[in-house]
Amino acid sequence: MASEKRNGHRRVAIVRGLRTPFAKAGTVFANLTALDLGRMVVQELVQRSDLDPNEINQLIFGQVIPTLTAPSIAREVVLAAGLPKRIDAFTVARACATSIQSMVAGANAIALGDADVVITGGTESLSDAPIFTSRPLAHALAASSKGKSLPDKLKPFQKLKAKDLIPVPPAIAEYSTGETMGESAEKMAKENGISREEQDLIAFNSHQNAAKAWKEGRFDGEVMHVLVPPKYEQAATKDNIVREDTSLEALSKLKPVFDRRYGSVTAGNASPLTDGAAALILMSEEKAKALGYEPLGFLRSHAFAATDPGDQLLQGPAYAAPVALKRAGMKLSDIDLVEMHEAFAAQVASNLQALASKEFAKKAGFNAPVGEVDRSRLNVTGGSISIGHPFGATGARIITQALNELKRRNKNTVLCTVCAAGGLGAAVILERA
Repeated sequence: MASEKRNGHRRVAIVRGLRTPFAKAGTVFANLTALDLGRMVVQELVQRSDLDPNEINQLIFGQVIPTLTAPSIAREVVLAAGLPKRIDAFTVARACATSIQSMVAGANAIALGDADVVITGGTESLSDAPIFTSRPLAHALAASSKGKSLPDKLKPFQKLKAKDLIPVPPAIAEYSTGETMGESAEKMAKENGISREEQDLIAFNSHQNAAKAWKEGRFDGEVMHVLVPPKYEQAATKDNIVREDTSLEALSKLKPVFDRRYGSVTAGNASPLTDGAAALILMSEEKAKALGYEPLGFLRSHAFAATDPGDQLLQGPAYAAPVALKRAGMKLSDIDLVEMHEAFAAQVASNLQALASKEFAKKAGFNAPVGEVDRSRLNVTGGSISIGHPFGATGARIITQALNELKRRNKNTVLCTVCAAGGLGAAVILERA
């Protein structure tokens, strides 16, 4: 697209992208918060890009598991990163598609002329997930804080039962169905006829592709090094989940997790709990030219969709992708690469099956199926199973990774999709020219 506007709106450029290494929860970033990780990646991105902070109009950041002491994570990132305090900021959440949402929100502001330069992204620390108290204990603590004497402060606790003292972890199940994501992925595998062999092959390819990308230096420019505080003696330089030495035989020996007797979803063909952060710099095409930046690519279209979480919870991409393609005026045959978030291999296989299915297209109200995705163009530098999945950061990771790979291959278009809790799905189409 040669013009700087589409449908009367300004064209939005993705100028730069950066992420921290993604680390398995409880490992190298165990003592860091989501704010720590978000601050680090934004500071480094601004410095590497040689961007004058005074040019930034807005920062939009997301987090899925909130930090209770810093719930407005976007504003806190601005302040902690030492950016000008006048920068407007707000926080978004769309489960695993959170940093897709932050990118789209920033792009909309630019397209409409409300901003010229926006930083977007997301951060997550599953090592620092909040632990809640029971409702009775919370009420007792609140009442105790109002007591004027020691007996007054102790009195509210006298009515508590032993069970009221048990900590309450964050919910890992869908509120509406009571099913965990893993249980839903297991159900999808059974209902869609996804074999254990296919799931393990998807996981194997993810690790092989990511390991090759690291070995060939493809991630060197998009993954920063983190000197881990407080002693700064340990450096995180790579994702620590990628397994170059994994094999189909090793994956096949892992036991199912969610249905131990008849299941096929294992720890090996699912994404692990992960810590990490990722960020993007967005600009209007005119602003990027004025500041001398060569964009990584441009946002051509986007779509969000939703389906019944009690049916196929993680099938959102199959509903969103056709809409994004239609809005872009494109077909799957026009797309050079496909990036699909790997929450579970069963979810990837189910969405690929749905995109090619006439029956699914009819059920979803589409005129025709999207088509068969060429597996050799899918997640060519690895996905969330091997790289990891910090919920709020995955979308920005995928966008940066996809655009850099397009440049290396001298290709032009990529379709990125993400499934999310609640039966949600996101899709964006990015182009280089």
